[in-house]
Amino acid sequence: MTPPDAVPGAAPDAGLERWRLILGAPAERHTGPLGAEAGARDAALEWLYGRDEEQLRRGVRRGTGTREGGDGPSAVTAVDWLDDVHRLFPKETVERLERDAVERYEIHEIVTDPTVLERVEPNPTLLRAVLRTRHLMNPEVLGLARRIVEAVVRQLMARLSPEVRRSFTGSRSARPSRVPLARDFDFRATVRANLKHYQPAERRLLIEQPHFHSRTSRHLEQWQLVLLVDQSGSMVDSVIHSAVTAACLWGLPGLRTHLVAFDTSVVDLTADVTDPVELLMRVQLGGGTDIARAVDYGAGLVDRPRRAIVVLISDFYEGGDPHRLVRTVRALVEQGTTVLALAALDEQADPVYDRELAQQLADVGAHVGAMTPGQLAAFVAERLGR
Repeated sequence: MTPPDAVPGAAPDAGLERWRLILGAPAERHTGPLGAEAGARDAALEWLYGRDEEQLRRGVRRGTGTREGGDGPSAVTAVDWLDDVHRLFPKETVERLERDAVERYEIHEIVTDPTVLERVEPNPTLLRAVLRTRHLMNPEVLGLARRIVEAVVRQLMARLSPEVRRSFTGSRSARPSRVPLARDFDFRATVRANLKHYQPAERRLLIEQPHFHSRTSRHLEQWQLVLLVDQSGSMVDSVIHSAVTAACLWGLPGLRTHLVAFDTSVVDLTADVTDPVELLMRVQLGGGTDIARAVDYGAGLVDRPRRAIVVLISDFYEGGDPHRLVRTVRALVEQGTTVLALAALDEQADPVYDRELAQQLADVGAHVGAMTPGQLAAFVAERLGR
């Protein structure tokens, strides 16, 4: 059955093609067949989403996972599929397809096949996949996977480092400055000084002499920042951003940074903070979670309680002793240490966590929430400036 108004041999209607791609093969009797390019897109989508059992039950997808050609079916490899999607779809769609492939359908070949790794474009989705599947990789594949880690970390550092360090640049002073920096532009003083140049007819103010604020340098006492990062599989984004944030904070005047990863064991990664790529290649995602043990370790690092910030980054699903955890946090708070319990440290700051345990930590004086790296830096800078 051809769709209404279809003309044999005419180009497919673009709107009907889109509906056909959305609804799948069963809609073709109403929309008409796909053109060559749309058909290629459909085949690429079918290779991925054809394995979705829920859509198979609903009859939305055929579930073949293969292409027909020649004398029989020819299996499409992950390399073929990646080549197709990069050719057929815009960048943002490619990233979504890759994310679904590695996270929803666990197609590990995308990050464990050397041929694929040589072609793939590094992005945060693939970085998460590399960290989750490192145990499946031989040394050759690990070397190629490291390229993804390096590229994405470089992107994150370029984006986050200015934001983090901006929090530590000192506050504005009432004194004027001769250094013309846009961030220090003094709007009120500039308007007042140039009012004589106002042109009523054109309703325009000519600025002959702009004014700028100066900045005071903060006198910072030595503080400690102890980052305790849950490396369970659900916390992978926070692990990545913790590594990059620690690298951005490292070496700032007045701040000594520690980075500790934990599951049921505790690993002090402070020696690798200056190399977040190496640090992430050492992380072992998964396993159980003993938060109390990690906080005990962090408490042992504190030299001057009233000049220390302990940041616990976890989903708070405790596999150890929750009562011990609450006791240790209470003791830290009572001795004057600032305890910050974060359910997420990433660019979305949209956490899933055990609210009951988080509330218990808040009840004994911990600051509980979720932050972006920039917000954490601002929080730390505000404490240091007191």
